[in-house]
Formats: sequence, structure tokens, C-alpha cells
Amino acid sequence: MLRKISCFCDYAISEEIPEEIDLDSDPRFIDQILDGSFLNFDCPHCGKKHKPEFDIKIKWISKNIIMEVFTELNRGEFYRRKKNDAAKNANDREIKIETVIGYPELADRLLVYRDGLEPIIMEAIKYYLHLKAEENYPEQDINIWYYGFAEAGSPAESPGSKSLEFHLHGIKENEVAVMKVPFSLYEKHRDEYKKNPKNDLFKALTVRTYTSVKNTMRHEALK
Repeated sequence: MLRKISCFCDYAISEEIPEEIDLDSDPRFIDQILDGSFLNFDCPHCGKKHKPEFDIKIKWISKNIIMEVFTELNRGEFYRRKKNDAAKNANDREIKIETVIGYPELADRLLVYRDGLEPIIMEAIKYYLHLKAEENYPEQDINIWYYGFAEAGSPAESPGSKSLEFHLHGIKENEVAVMKVPFSLYEKHRDEYKKNPKNDLFKALTVRTYTSVKNTMRHEALK
């Protein structure tokens, strides 16, 4: 679909934006999403870099997933519409249809699937990390994203054991705080989810096809 992007220099950039991409047939998009260069454009008139976001469908059938990606500007629309039509487009019941909001969350979710982890467990860990961050930095607007596996998260762990690395944005301007969580904590929450998937936290983390810690932070008007 041809889209127009308006630059501050009043130049209108016309770019062909895909409505759907397939990560299996074109894996270069994975690196672009992860490094933040996905759908970045330079204005040919003044050279300014633009990073627009558009709603898009991401297919990753080798991971049994199709993601309906909304822009952050459409977050309210997702909550207000009360239902999700994405599942109607699934031809295979083995394929999971889920919603992701914002490109940073899309990159986070790709890493989660790449590493064979379960999104709802990762979002539960983020929930507790947010509680700790808010306790120490109550005035800050903090975003927490999964970054990948890390070696030996704490001295208490055996050499070579795995940890999960999270990056916290917003504590200090232009700085990223790094937090490593023992993989055993992931396993603990995963076991809890298997025993009781309907406990209050897991229920709060999911709204229809959207699983995110952001669901626990939404304004009352969007509940």
C-alpha cells in the first residue's frame, strides 16, 4: 500500500508499505525489527530520518504465530472495540493469533519466540520488575523489554547457568538499565501458570488476543 509521510521540511515522502510480511520467506525483516531499522525512511529533500509506525500483520508460521500489530496510537482503539477479528483469518487451529501494540513490543515478542519462551510468563516477570522499578523510581515512566539470554545471572547460580536479560528504559535520560533474572524464576512462574492459568495476575495480563504487562497499567476508561 502506498503511504505518504510528511516531513518537517514540508516534503511528502511516498513509500510502499506492506500490509503483511512473512518472516519465513523474508527473514531479513527479523533483523530490521530487532535493530529498529524496520520501515525507516530518509527524507530525500532534507535527509531527516523518519521512523513511522503502521498497522501490519506479521506471519511467522515456523513458530506457529501470526501477529496483528497495532501502532501505539491505536492502543485505545484496540481496547475500545471490545472484540478482535484477527482470529477469523487463521486457516489452521495450530496457528496462534495474537495482538502486539507498538514496534518496540513487536521486537520484544520476536525475541521471546526466537528463544522458545512463553509470552505470558515473560509478561508476568515484567510485572514484578515494574513493581520494583516503580518502588524505587515512582515518578518515572519506565518501559521494560526482553533482550535475550545471558550467562550466570547471579553468584548463587551454577557456572554456565542461564539468565534472562531485560532492559529498563526511562530511569535516566538516554541510559538503559540492565537487569538479569535467573531462568529458575521463569520456570517457577511457568509452573504456576500450568497449575492455575486463571489466577488474577495471568488474567490481568491478557485482553482477548493481547498479552502484555501494559494491560495492567491501562486507564480506567479503557477497561
